[in-house]
Amino acid sequence: MTDCWNTDTGEAVYRSRDAIKNLKIKVRIERVTSTSALTQHLQQQFLSRQDRGAIELETLSSQGQTGDNEEELVVGWQEKFFSQYEMELFQNEAACQTPLDRQYHTEVKALNRGKGRRNRRIFTYTDHDRYTSCLPVHQLQHATDIFTTKSNPTFLAERMASVRHRRQERRTMDSSVPKSKIINWEPTEEFVRNRHVVNNVMQTMHIMGDLGASGRLGQKENECLLATIKTDGCGTVIVKPDFNKGKEPYRIVTEGERREVWRLTVENVSACMKPEDKVREQNMYKDLYIRHKEYLNSLVGQDFEMPPLGILRYMTNGEIVSAQGFEYDNLYIHFFMELPNNWSSRPFQSMSGVTQTCRTKTLGKENVAFFSYPFHFEAFYMTEKESDHSVPQWPVLYFKVLSLDSWQRYRTEGYGYLLFPAMPGIHTMTCHTWRPLQMGTVSALRRFFIGGSPELEDHSYVRIPGTFKGERLSRFGFCTETTGSVTFNLNCIQQARAFVDTAMMKKRRQRVFDQLGGFSQQGAVCTILEAFQRARKKMQEARKSLPQDLISSASQLQIESSA
Repeated sequence: MTDCWNTDTGEAVYRSRDAIKNLKIKVRIERVTSTSALTQHLQQQFLSRQDRGAIELETLSSQGQTGDNEEELVVGWQEKFFSQYEMELFQNEAACQTPLDRQYHTEVKALNRGKGRRNRRIFTYTDHDRYTSCLPVHQLQHATDIFTTKSNPTFLAERMASVRHRRQERRTMDSSVPKSKIINWEPTEEFVRNRHVVNNVMQTMHIMGDLGASGRLGQKENECLLATIKTDGCGTVIVKPDFNKGKEPYRIVTEGERREVWRLTVENVSACMKPEDKVREQNMYKDLYIRHKEYLNSLVGQDFEMPPLGILRYMTNGEIVSAQGFEYDNLYIHFFMELPNNWSSRPFQSMSGVTQTCRTKTLGKENVAFFSYPFHFEAFYMTEKESDHSVPQWPVLYFKVLSLDSWQRYRTEGYGYLLFPAMPGIHTMTCHTWRPLQMGTVSALRRFFIGGSPELEDHSYVRIPGTFKGERLSRFGFCTETTGSVTFNLNCIQQARAFVDTAMMKKRRQRVFDQLGGFSQQGAVCTILEAFQRARKKMQEARKSLPQDLISSASQLQIESSA
């Protein structure tokens, strides 16, 4: 009889679409004393016998101690039941420190004036109780170990158990930000292993039991954790231990000299939804989804946004990925776009930008600074002549790489440019840079000690300036030095209406006319019709020359295939 216990005390994870407030759990504890065990054993033997009138067992049962040896309570989600210790604590208003304590003081006074509380041994700690947030983790684990089966918590479980306390202890009593370092630039492996945990916000509720002797209720050392319920607000409910579901009860052995044994039964008694209510809820969800879809369609619209006739729309979602191979650290990039002739942009379009300052990281033999800086660019191209459908020049992105140290010394590390690709799609481009170089030792000393170096007055001089009208651009006498490179990721989109299609149609039409011998449009159409009539006559003549049985079988196969 003593072996009929449920030893599976692990936690169970449930997923439900119902509101967590509808959760109802029935908890029952029963003390297994020597008298009750003997009575139950004799009753089982008596019921198994045929002559049941031979013995009467009611005199062996202790009627006076039944209410103290067992208790059953239905607990709702975050429903507060006070223990004997809390009833005595919150009676004194001076012991109340928080608004929640004062609320409990009011509820305890109401319980004392009324019929009293429904529970004696079973009580709860809700998510907002200070005992739930301040209860030591080892105490909860120790309380869980009183079950017969002991399970060692995993590494992730230990880290997750302390997440709640770290979140509360990060802010001091005066609500000030702690003066510790928020960012650790050089984390160790131990630091990463201890801090890399999933910080999901969980609401917790503990169902406790006071397993003390009769007349000695209200002592903290006799409190025992019966069950724990957690939820993340997204339909996930974690229960430990799992519901019995008709299985044997759990076994609890108290500490101390008496070593009493208790039975624990946990059952889910939540009210099931009626079929008509379930159908009504499904229809309500379906109607809600349809309304939300209609609302989104009203915001987006049904028409696909198209540019005006004869205008090419060019959109680029870019990213400045990294920069490498430069001399100094703490790099940042200043960039701007240049639009050639016949190109325009929206009034609110930003044509320049500056990245954040980034420290370099050594990868192999190169020092790499990872920016991952996104930017968006949109421009429109319109031709001056209707017959001209080619794009002579594409927009250009000019950029300048600089460094800034802790002494506020900035240095020009390199100039470069990026020509936006003419083909739509995803492109990864690496642009090499150079910087002006002034010969002499003084310039090198100035760059090293106080910063500063020769700069370009016009950044477009890196390529061919847009304002240059000559035939040749001379750079003789200009000393430069090759520095590093910058990597870009570009996702280019081109959109046009009656811009490329018209040109392609003209080219195809001209190709057909050339194949027909260069006739005019009317003559070409007549030639095509005559060729079609000749081919039709040849097909009819070939059909007449075929045998009739072959024609009938072919028609039959055609009918079957169409059917």
